Amino acid sequence: MALPDFLIIGAMKCGTSTLAAQLGAQPSVFLTTPKEPNFFSDDTIHARGRGWYEGLFAAARPDQLKGEASTHYTKLPTYPETVARLAAVLPEPKLVYMIRNPLERMASHYIHEWTMGVIRGDLGQALVAHPELVDYGCYGRQIAPYVERFGSERILLTSLEEMTRAPQATLDRIWEFLGAPGRPVWQEEHARENVSAERFRRLPLHGLIFANPVAAALRRTLVPQALRDRIRRGRQMQDRPVLPAPDRQRLQEIFARDAETLRGYFSGYPHLPLSYPFLAS
Repeated sequence: MALPDFLIIGAMKCGTSTLAAQLGAQPSVFLTTPKEPNFFSDDTIHARGRGWYEGLFAAARPDQLKGEASTHYTKLPTYPETVARLAAVLPEPKLVYMIRNPLERMASHYIHEWTMGVIRGDLGQALVAHPELVDYGCYGRQIAPYVERFGSERILLTSLEEMTRAPQATLDRIWEFLGAPGRPVWQEEHARENVSAERFRRLPLHGLIFANPVAAALRRTLVPQALRDRIRRGRQMQDRPVLPAPDRQRLQEIFARDAETLRGYFSGYPHLPLSYPFLAS
């Protein structure tokens, strides 16, 4: 059957692109294109049908493990039907869930949405207008439906912090969980995929002005390099956003309570403190 052997289910801005790139670089693993099909989460994509989804894996060799990586799968309450849809197709999936210091994840999420033009205010204002900045970092709440449906033994919890500290050992642990043959090799050229700090804010008519090769040639010809550099810097967030102290305290309390839920599900995971340094302070 052309169905995945495993899924990387998030969380957003926690290193899933790097993990997918590392796994996809191993000869015995097949990852979908696009990396994030979002089949079980997004209504319009799910409406394409199971045949469309299976077609994403049709090119995999018989000896390859098949996988996909969709961060939308752990975005409650935005996508409430995900787990039920997934269970209807994959009753016993292997799931990899990546987390990160939720305050850092929130900042990266904010930068991402700022570059896409979705968020226009500062971080304090965005927390009010965009509750998903906090919701998607409540990892215990996000993973709870999966634990209840499939059991924690079918979920491997890892983190960006663990992967940064010990990349090969982390990849080995994931490899063992997936039941893949041989031993994977960490590839440094895929160590930093999809870095938000290097993104540039999308402006109105972005495709026409910036992505168009004719417009790009005209800019190089007519606009001095110094002016182009200044405009480029203006479209980039120069400094990582800083939370006001009251917001930081409030969010640390929210994330601390949620961390207890996560710890209850994965009591044997030794690296959880890496993702919650503020709990030790």
